[in-house]
Amino acid sequence: MNAPIRVLIADDQPLLRHSLALLIDATDGLTVVGQAGTGRETVERGRELRPDVVLMDIRMPGGDGIEATRQLTGLLNGTRVLVLSMFELDEYVYAALRAGASGFLLKDAEPDQLLDAVRRTHRGESLFAPRIVTRLVEHYLDRPTAHRSRSVDRLTERETEVLVLVARGLSNDEISAALRISIKTVKTHIGNLLAKLAARDRAQLVITAYEAGLVTAG
Repeated sequence: MNAPIRVLIADDQPLLRHSLALLIDATDGLTVVGQAGTGRETVERGRELRPDVVLMDIRMPGGDGIEATRQLTGLLNGTRVLVLSMFELDEYVYAALRAGASGFLLKDAEPDQLLDAVRRTHRGESLFAPRIVTRLVEHYLDRPTAHRSRSVDRLTERETEVLVLVARGLSNDEISAALRISIKTVKTHIGNLLAKLAARDRAQLVITAYEAGLVTAG
């Protein structure tokens, strides 16, 4: 039997932390290993507990969630951060991704969406609320045409297709269905993308796709 996914909850609202803990601990395959109410405490608890996934609030006292994300992803190999926030502003999304977050979910998400997001984040998939994807697209459309790096130009046609679907937040299963290829082939393409683009994870692939202008509205 696989070990449960170990989750650290970081939020400055005790009631929300408690509610999330009850939900996660009641779910097979997931367990809460700790809670934190400030950015500084989150970093300390993360170092101590080395969780698989951190549910990270953006606005917290004692150092915000973005700085805590930056520190944890730089210190802990294998710990992934899923930002859970009530804010969907561009600067928060982009800053969180730049800091190393693997995904961005809004606090009005359904419980099942949150649990699925934790599992997908643990598997190394990037996950974004649909409204967040729309915001990202609009953000990059408002910028001057992005420069397509030589590394992106070296991608094969199929790799480029996979990169675009990753940037749109599709899971491996969804990419497999969309392109009518096997899951194994999807994983191979993603591995090639990570290597060719020198990306740490899928979230960095998302950033690359937007910066290269590969993703457009619609």
